[in-house]
Amino acid sequence: MNLVFKALNDATRREILLLLKKEDMTAGEIASHFNISKPSISHHLELLKRADLVSSTKKGQFVHYSINTSIIEDLLQWIITLKE
Repeated sequence: MNLVFKALNDATRREILLLLKKEDMTAGEIASHFNISKPSISHHLELLKRADLVSSTKKGQFVHYSINTSIIEDLLQWIITLKE
């Protein structure tokens, strides 16, 4: 869970998750929404993957990224237990 919180601690990574919530995207498509380098986007995607917030699938020559909602559901369930 520490990796999840570390990944969510960055505004760029949170914005990437919002983009992926709408649709699966390639790294290039994601990068077009930001004013930072493609290697920086790749770094953010790698951290999101390590936290299991994002998964990737190779389709032809492109890698498509998608949000992993099950880890978010687990996180929300854990947060709800704090309120009880």
